[in-house]
Amino acid sequence: MSTDRTAQVLTLLLAGGEGHRLRPLTEHRAKPAVPFGGSYRILDFTLSNCINSNFRRICVLTQYESLTLHRHLRSAWNILSPQLGEFIDILPPQQRLPNRWYLGTADAVFQNLHLLQQERPRWVLIVGGDHIYKMDYGRLLAAHLDNEASASVVCIDVPLEAAGSFGVAQADPTDRIVDFQEKPRRPSPMPGSPERALASMGVYLFDTEVLVRALIRDARTEGSSHDFGRDLLPRLIHECPVFAYRFNSPEQPGSPYWRDVGTIDSYWHANMDLLMPRPEFDLYDHSWPIHGSLGNGPPAKVCASADGVMGVVEQSLIAPGTTVSGGRVRRCVIGPRVTVHGGSELEECVLMAEVVIGTDVRLKRVIIEERARIPDGTTFGGDLGFDAEKFKVTEGGILTVPRRPPLKQPEVSLVK
Repeated sequence: MSTDRTAQVLTLLLAGGEGHRLRPLTEHRAKPAVPFGGSYRILDFTLSNCINSNFRRICVLTQYESLTLHRHLRSAWNILSPQLGEFIDILPPQQRLPNRWYLGTADAVFQNLHLLQQERPRWVLIVGGDHIYKMDYGRLLAAHLDNEASASVVCIDVPLEAAGSFGVAQADPTDRIVDFQEKPRRPSPMPGSPERALASMGVYLFDTEVLVRALIRDARTEGSSHDFGRDLLPRLIHECPVFAYRFNSPEQPGSPYWRDVGTIDSYWHANMDLLMPRPEFDLYDHSWPIHGSLGNGPPAKVCASADGVMGVVEQSLIAPGTTVSGGRVRRCVIGPRVTVHGGSELEECVLMAEVVIGTDVRLKRVIIEERARIPDGTTFGGDLGFDAEKFKVTEGGILTVPRRPPLKQPEVSLVK
């Protein structure tokens, strides 16, 4: 894909979601700002796709609890050159309409139509900041042009029983979308695949003129929820060529791995996926680097405790600045500047930055937020009924220790 074409694309990254199902991880931050994979935030994976695809005109639309996100973008993503027309701009709600926050995904873009007038892109790419995947958006643009499409929707086939959580498309043999339903109660299967459905990934590429007309009409439509999948696309497919782009196209980088990390269980599972000997999503693929690290630091250290017991780390990701001093860590994802003291055993846990694990601690299938201190002798994950009296425990048995623990759990405190 030539750079002159990609320079005519403006990317709008929607990063204002509250992420109710990810609480307490989203209690004080937007979902795209939640740490993931030890050294990153969820947003970093979509932004890395943009940079690796040479889509370097990016606006991040924020709204809910955006301070953490703003700080991360300023510190970790100041890598583009404004002199070359490259940018990552942060756009909080402009309140151009009185007393009006973003009412939906389409409304968020509609309230920023002035930006399209200023930048005058030929195409607009709309992406979310809350999924884990690798994708070359340049290939999407090439298919969009080959199909002479007015809009393209990136789709992935999913089990039919899970399709009700997505927008579901029906496409003809040329992949032109002929029907689109948002989160249907009875999803329609793919032709020839009765147990699979074609689900939207929430990634859209529009001809700018088509998008502007559709947004203005949607804003004037009484009763609209102002959502791309629920309102805009179902009308647009009957008026102009809208095509599905298959995420599993062979020209895409790596395996067709895509995860919506919108719940605690899915977030934990996606972190555990990284620990496979040959993971579908490979953080170490130098041909498709993931940018936006949470910060530099000294190398992680595994050493003996004061009593001479050597620390052990098995099949885990350990971020810089972390010290495992006499403890045992097995199948864990550990963020930066974490300390694990002697006699402690951690299994299938996700620890965010600057957590301190005391001595003789036992943790299994636990997520711990930044700067929490787990006192000596603590056990979490052994008795889920007991744990549920103090912290959130999911149906999958994942316990979450929040950054600001409730007052009824005084033995867990913050590092000062």
